[in-house]
Amino acid sequence: MKPSHHRRTVLGLAAAALLAGCATPAPDVRTQVDRGTDFARYQTFAFVSPLGTDRAGYQTIVSQHLKTAARRELEARGLRYDEGSPQLLVNFHAALAERVRVVPAPMFPYPYYYGYRSGLYAGWPWWVDGAEVRTWREGTINIDVVDAARKQVVWEGVVVGEVTPAALDDLPGALDRAVTAAFAKFPR
Repeated sequence: MKPSHHRRTVLGLAAAALLAGCATPAPDVRTQVDRGTDFARYQTFAFVSPLGTDRAGYQTIVSQHLKTAARRELEARGLRYDEGSPQLLVNFHAALAERVRVVPAPMFPYPYYYGYRSGLYAGWPWWVDGAEVRTWREGTINIDVVDAARKQVVWEGVVVGEVTPAALDDLPGALDRAVTAAFAKFPR
């Protein structure tokens, strides 16, 4: 495997594992829907081949977990898996980004000027500029549901959250929670 493909696969794994870890805030889940679409008329679905999370001609572990979770969610909503004649096609994409947040944080090295000004007034600002810097990995999973006949996206779910070591340790669980969170907003 080429190093660039290996790196993308590893990044995709990390991006997809964004929901585990109790200490992190809940992921941001956003959806878009084609308002003119009658979702009640759809009965069958299948997966795009190759999926956006597949690499170098083979299906990744991330793709396998995403397919399992999405299939469960769609079948729970009354749709039937049918590779032969699907009315809907499902595709995934995963991405990872390094994020940095810098928050101004004034520091107070001089509690007061020789004691007599005591914060009432100062001859110069009695704080120095400082900053709190936090870095983290942010993962994004996109789930596209496409009308197979029209070749048009009719629903998109996007889940964005922090990728933690706990998420990477429980990849299937993290992916399952991401897909469940997205499909909680599916219009059916």
